[in-house]
Amino acid sequence: MSEPYEPVRIGVVSVSDRASSGIYEDKGIPALQDWLMRALKNPIEWQTRLIPDELEVISATLRELVDDVKCDLVLTTGGTGPAPRDLTPEATLAVAHKVMPGFGEQMRQISLAFVPTAILSRQVAVIRGNALIINLPGQPKSIAETLQGLPERNPPVHGIFAAVPYCIDLIGGPYIETDPSLCKAFRPKSAQRTPPGG
Repeated sequence: MSEPYEPVRIGVVSVSDRASSGIYEDKGIPALQDWLMRALKNPIEWQTRLIPDELEVISATLRELVDDVKCDLVLTTGGTGPAPRDLTPEATLAVAHKVMPGFGEQMRQISLAFVPTAILSRQVAVIRGNALIINLPGQPKSIAETLQGLPERNPPVHGIFAAVPYCIDLIGGPYIETDPSLCKAFRPKSAQRTPPGG
């Protein structure tokens, strides 16, 4: 019997000088994988990379994951602040075919619910080929809040991942299905498919 959900290839990139040199343990990749494994119904093929804050290294890693490895979605964590070594947004924009500013706007909106310094974050999202690349915050708690949103708030604050499956539909990627108890993917009725076995 065939797998009811399409497989999805996801690149997870942690950008950190100190973690990549072994000074401390990377927490970004495990946090991203934990959330995605709970949120997605699709089988996931992981591509993980732990790299330093070097402009050319980040750009080359993103190009490799999209062009050579054929990831459908690439999520980065770290390197998005205003410090001199925070170069992830520049490296991401350097490989972009299209910029998707709404993702960064909403990520900052979510973080502003907690800290005024959220306006210092410079996360961007772009499309390269048939892949969506999104810069996420560096802290595990912030990663989950950004992806999932703040459903308990009044009014609720939408997480960015609700828009990711439909975006990937539009650029020719696999049909991603989520666990609605954690993150309800939004698609127009015309773009929705009948669930497997439904």
